[in-house]
Amino acid sequence: MTIINDIFTTLTVERQFPVLTVTLNRPHVANAMNLQMVDELMQVMAQVEEKQYRVLVLKGANGNFCSGGDIKDMQLAKNDTSALVKLNRTFGLMIETANTLPAVVVCLLQGAVLGGGLGLACISDVAIAQTSTKFALPETSLGIIPAQIAPFVVQRIGLTATRRMALLGLRIDANQALTMGLVHQLANDDVDMSQQLNQTIKLALKCAPNANQVTKALLHDVANMPMTALLDNAAMSFAKAISSEGVEGTKAFMQKRPAHWTTLPDD
Repeated sequence: MTIINDIFTTLTVERQFPVLTVTLNRPHVANAMNLQMVDELMQVMAQVEEKQYRVLVLKGANGNFCSGGDIKDMQLAKNDTSALVKLNRTFGLMIETANTLPAVVVCLLQGAVLGGGLGLACISDVAIAQTSTKFALPETSLGIIPAQIAPFVVQRIGLTATRRMALLGLRIDANQALTMGLVHQLANDDVDMSQQLNQTIKLALKCAPNANQVTKALLHDVANMPMTALLDNAAMSFAKAISSEGVEGTKAFMQKRPAHWTTLPDD
């Protein structure tokens, strides 16, 4: 069993099973991610998988989501190439893990969503942004590159839009982010965002947990497997679903009742 330390220095974690809410909590640097935060996020995601949480909510403290990677970490390692490679790749591993997490990942975006923070937003299954949120890939204006996040941004908004953002260090607003598909929904304020989050959680918890997990994995495989192999695997997964959760799902539909997996977070 994985052991998780509940006393974090960079995160605040709230558990209301089957929903786990994580707040990036380094407000003095607009929640920039250092190695400690990356390590703690990996611990949390291991807990999500082990305990089979169905929804993971990510947000930031004090009005910002995340301003990217912590420049201080980079400067401390600037004369050590191997340390810089490890630092950068460790962040990429965290993004990879978040991207394929079986749970539904919801990002609540406000204030600054920059660099690595934008990369984290791009792996979310649902992204809700306040209308005042600002997004950017500022790395090239600092003389560095968006090494680990670029592939995930391309997957989210496409190559052309990513090139424009990355090569100009462009800052965009929430309406532009919505238009290009970086975010899915806009909220006017904290109250509106909370209401939209609650509705999102309710919808996610109406879906069968294993069906959601298998569907998410299937969607990730679209770009990585030959079509015939993909569809062969999907047919096998479909047959398993019909004979497991599909039994309860069809009964619930016919009997006009919620399926047994439809739950609300624990109080």
